[in-house]
Amino acid sequence: MSASRPPVPAADLAPGDVPPSDAAVAPLLPAAAGVAPAVPPVPAAASPAAATAVSPPPPVAPAGSRYDRSIVEGPLRRAVWKLAWPAMLTNIFGGLQGIIDHVMVGNLVGFNGNAAIGVSNQIWIVVIVFITSLFTGMSVLVARFAGANEEAKVDRTVYQAFLTAIGISVLIMAPVGYLLAPRLLELVNAAPAVRAEALPYLRVMMLFSSGMLVFFMLSGALRSAGDARTPMVLGIALTLLNIGLNTVLILGLGPFPAFGTTGAAMGTVIAAGLVGLYGLFKLWRGGWVVSFPRGLGWAPDWTIIRSLFQFGLPTGIQGIAMNVGGVLMLSFIGSLAQSAAAQAAFAVSYSQLFSLITWTSVGLMGAAAAVAGQNLGARRPDRTREAVHIAARIGLLLAAFMGALFLLIPRQLLAVFGMSDPVVTGLGVQLLHVLSVSGLFITVALTYTGGLQGTGDTRSPLYISIISQVVVPLGICFFIQQTGTLDAIDIWLAILVGHITRCALSVLRFNQGAWRGIVVDIGSSTH
Repeated sequence: MSASRPPVPAADLAPGDVPPSDAAVAPLLPAAAGVAPAVPPVPAAASPAAATAVSPPPPVAPAGSRYDRSIVEGPLRRAVWKLAWPAMLTNIFGGLQGIIDHVMVGNLVGFNGNAAIGVSNQIWIVVIVFITSLFTGMSVLVARFAGANEEAKVDRTVYQAFLTAIGISVLIMAPVGYLLAPRLLELVNAAPAVRAEALPYLRVMMLFSSGMLVFFMLSGALRSAGDARTPMVLGIALTLLNIGLNTVLILGLGPFPAFGTTGAAMGTVIAAGLVGLYGLFKLWRGGWVVSFPRGLGWAPDWTIIRSLFQFGLPTGIQGIAMNVGGVLMLSFIGSLAQSAAAQAAFAVSYSQLFSLITWTSVGLMGAAAAVAGQNLGARRPDRTREAVHIAARIGLLLAAFMGALFLLIPRQLLAVFGMSDPVVTGLGVQLLHVLSVSGLFITVALTYTGGLQGTGDTRSPLYISIISQVVVPLGICFFIQQTGTLDAIDIWLAILVGHITRCALSVLRFNQGAWRGIVVDIGSSTH
């Protein structure tokens, strides 16, 4: 976990039998609430092709469209990869920054500083995942409207997402976060020495969250509209600024005193604020695929804001549920006879090395969501379906490569993190062997999650995640603990079963095709 800028929050990263039939799963996984079918329901015997046969013809883009029409008209494999690789590269840069920051804080402050940042970021990510869920709603709307080439609706959506983000940051996160920070640190049982380092860090992050929220909003809007390179450039610029500022503020270079742990938070919010201000300037001036609307008024549009939360709120609940599940899974690891060794093995093998798979998978998830949403907006549902299949195949290739490394050179990979204790190394190797298989399933699950979310079905991933990432793995661990002796391998295999379950349910739900009938609209402007 990054010591300064946390990774872009994703509700889909946490520890997870073949699912029942379509008929058994369908009642558990309804389409997004509050959305009406675009066409009358198709009888069960009808094929997807029959459902699309009555659809209106695809919209024709006028000459000079600001959007990349190759996403809805060109080769799908190229379109998916064009959106995926910049997000992967951005994630890698963010991860490397976290390692650098941990080294600086650890050497200056000691392990209490690292622990303080880890505890603070646990709290911060739970809060930020819930709040930034509205950007998932924004991405659903932007992708659909960009695919339909409705520029005015794209711009109105982005502006209302900006207003909502600033309102939440200034009116809720800043005052409430500042006042509740001490209680939150008590809630996670932070030791007094750790709490002393964590409190100013957490308060700085809460008070000055606006820049980070604007950055998350910009990245989501641009990717959903088909521009993945600009968020990559902004993300790399943010990372480099963050590293530079943290070097100065943590260590105290030049005229600046050494702020230690608090310097990591200061560097984060300053870097994010500068990038956010630049982004707002570009949105106002124009030139990107998204911009602020002109001549339509600047007041809140509650119809759009309700849509942001309608499509985004399930993602926020999903993120909170999975974070809680992850904490409970750590409690099972802490109950083992060799708990310290198992926790160390889990921290490196799962939290660090397995992230090499999840980084690429999250990039593909975003690409699948954008391409799927745009093609559905362009009334090309068959291309939507095929784009998600392509993203999953690309993910499988990348996950298979990393899985092979986990199988062939696990000890060498663990040695990079200084793991030399034979017990810890043995558990780490054991976990990496399990994760070499698990990675194949989670990458497919995440790409199909992107397909569901991008088309507007954000509730199904919520239910799927609760079942597969909370109920299944924790249920397995609880059952074994109550009926026998829980060993580390039992926990590792419970995670694998959870990932298999999530993959099966995600593929099943997407292939049911309920997303074809989800309507996304915000009406005409009232300003």
